[in-house]
This record gives sequence, structure tokens and C-alpha cells, in this order.
Amino acid sequence: MAKVLIVSGDGVEALEIYYPYYRCLEEGFETVIAAPQAKTLHTVIHDFEDWETYTEKRGYQIEATVAFEHVDPHEYDALIIPGGRAPEYIRLNPFLPSIVAHFFEAQKPVGAICHAALVLATVKEWVQGREMTAYIACKPDVEGMGATYAEHTLHVDGNLVSGHAWPDLPGFMREFIQQVKQQNA
Repeated sequence: MAKVLIVSGDGVEALEIYYPYYRCLEEGFETVIAAPQAKTLHTVIHDFEDWETYTEKRGYQIEATVAFEHVDPHEYDALIIPGGRAPEYIRLNPFLPSIVAHFFEAQKPVGAICHAALVLATVKEWVQGREMTAYIACKPDVEGMGATYAEHTLHVDGNLVSGHAWPDLPGFMREFIQQVKQQNA
């Protein structure tokens, strides 16, 4: 059975953590949520209304059962990084870059959606020269890492599956799950 790690924190976009979490469970993958500390995470709901940017409301809560400092990435077959506001601050955690780098070093599937590009900036040596997409506001961050920003809302570059935002979750998870299954065949 595959084991998937989801890294996040407070302010994670609700759909971008719940949808991957439940899809992975549905596939029979053992799925673990890690955060700066083991705790109940507060999610947010971002929506595209009549503003020039997305709006934000309080969302559901979800349990992170392990702290980053206790994660052994060798125990996992794949990584998902949801977006929302969580990437803004979890990228500052000193334990997170080595966790994320492991999945690139080992060529394990990495799913990065929306603002997850902010986390990938901590391991830019693994993203440099690649193509990926992210929420449009993260385009400067993607390009700042030395990656090429893909304009379409779903992009696969080797083991990196990237998506623009929560409306793209069906294709994002289809590609991610396919990679996990191929790796564990």
C-alpha cells in the first residue's frame, strides 16, 4: 500500500487539503497530514467572486497528526503540498525543506497546487529548469525559482504534478494518483 504525506498548516485552502486527503484514502493509500506541529488545523475557503482577487472565509478543521520535525520522508511514497495561506509560513519551518527535497531526490511523485509554489521556493534547485503551474499570483515566484510558468491550469513535468487552484483538483488528483500507482506497481 502506498503512503502519502500531505504537508500544510493553518490557513490551508479547505478543498486543496480535503479533496486530496479523501481521494488518497479512497485509493487505499495510507495518508498522513504533517504541519509545523501536530494539531487541529484551521482551513480557509477561497472563492472567486466579484473581487479582483479571491475572497477568504473560515473553513473546516482537519487534524495534522505529526510535526515536521518528526517526519521521516523515507517512509512515504509521495508528497502533496496544498495551497491557501499555509505555504506562506510553513516554508519558514527549518525541517520542511529537507522533507520536500527528499521527494525530488528520490524521484517520488510531488503534487503542488495553488500557492504550494511558495514551499517549492525553499528547494529551488530541484525546480530550476522545470515547468510548472501555480496560482497566477505565484507566477513571479515560479519564475524566480528558475522554472518556467505553464499558463494552463494543470501541468506534469516528470514527478512534479502542479495545478493552478482548487477548480483543477480532479485532473490534478487523477495525474498524481496515476503516478503513485505506477511507482508502486
